[in-house]
Amino acid sequence: MSVVIGIVVHARRFDIFEQAARTVTGVTLRWAVYHQQSQIDDRVRELLAQPRMDGVLLGLLPFEVARDLLPESVVVAVLRPAALDLALAFARLRADHPLDTPVSIDTFQPEIVDEVATALGVEATSLPYAPGQRTADIVEHHRSTLRRRGGVVITMRMDVADQLRDDVPVINSSTVPSTVRADLHELVLRIHSGQANAFRFTAAIFQVHEQSSEIDVERARGGLTNLLLHSPDMAGAWVENHGRRGLVVFAHKALFERATARWRAVPVLRQAEELLGVRADAGFGIGGSARTSVSLAERAAARAEAEPEPSGYLVEDSGVIIGPMNRDERLAEFAYRDHGAELERLARDAGLSPTTLSRLVAVERNLHGRPVAPSELAALLGITDPSGRRVIRKLQAAGLAVAEGIAQHARKGRPTTLYRLRLDDALAEH
Repeated sequence: MSVVIGIVVHARRFDIFEQAARTVTGVTLRWAVYHQQSQIDDRVRELLAQPRMDGVLLGLLPFEVARDLLPESVVVAVLRPAALDLALAFARLRADHPLDTPVSIDTFQPEIVDEVATALGVEATSLPYAPGQRTADIVEHHRSTLRRRGGVVITMRMDVADQLRDDVPVINSSTVPSTVRADLHELVLRIHSGQANAFRFTAAIFQVHEQSSEIDVERARGGLTNLLLHSPDMAGAWVENHGRRGLVVFAHKALFERATARWRAVPVLRQAEELLGVRADAGFGIGGSARTSVSLAERAAARAEAEPEPSGYLVEDSGVIIGPMNRDERLAEFAYRDHGAELERLARDAGLSPTTLSRLVAVERNLHGRPVAPSELAALLGITDPSGRRVIRKLQAAGLAVAEGIAQHARKGRPTTLYRLRLDDALAEH
């Protein structure tokens, strides 16, 4: 089945993206072409309104403008300017200007500018991309940098180039087809990997909690069976008896992810309490075989049953544990290898509890690499803003979070620093 990918691109760069996409097979492309920044929102909405979208490829600015429109189900790749793109811009500069011409560059990361400028022996200053940058601020930066000595501007931004062209020499750098092609191929691989992961074999154990001798367990299990069979979220799942008071349900991972709002809640547990008057718990297991998945689900169900209220747990063969899944869709806690020694060591180093650090790992995975403001992190953790800032300071001191850009939510007031979490990287290193 063909992968469907949307590409958000400026009209003047459409030919480059189209050329890059010619070598990609097994992919259906849908285009969102804009002429001005103000059109990005509408073009992305139109793109996402079409039936089925597996992934989206877009640049830094379109991602900043439209990121709140992109659903979690869509795999996103953000195209970042590469060293080759800047080197080619310098080649164009050398064709028309002396070697010692000062250069003011925006959007490229400082390490790329330093690497290329040093290799070519060029004097350059850079204004790296950061969320919330306004065109007027970038234009003023270039004018201020070149005011005394003159020079050339290299910019990736069409709007910046248009405003500066009458005042100073401008090289409007563009992403080359090979950069686009590499990111497009990587996006396709991520989509295929995600689809394969979504169809991993998964087992779930639903069991009646023996609260008192007055409960007819057999009858309660029968009622629970009917709830599962008639639940739209469980359509397509296979339900069988599992012991005197339990049921085993077989389905692929994606079905259970939808039914639990991405491992946040198990609605059928509330229905069992309200309609049947019994407590039920759920355990989910993801493994390499049916037997392994059932075994993991049994472990998860035992953990859920030990909770003070109806709950669900997930246990994967990788060692990941998520739970308890509540009935009000609060963020479930996340455990890496059952609060393993490495996670506990990182927690000690950061001055945080292992449970808090586990929840932060869950938050990081849900962010999919996106930097986060302290206030947003606080909201995701369910804590106050001052507490969120304290958590960020502790993570940064332990090397588990790095500052990456700023966000300006209002024209007045100080901008907010954004931070990228590094907990997954730190765990993977050990």
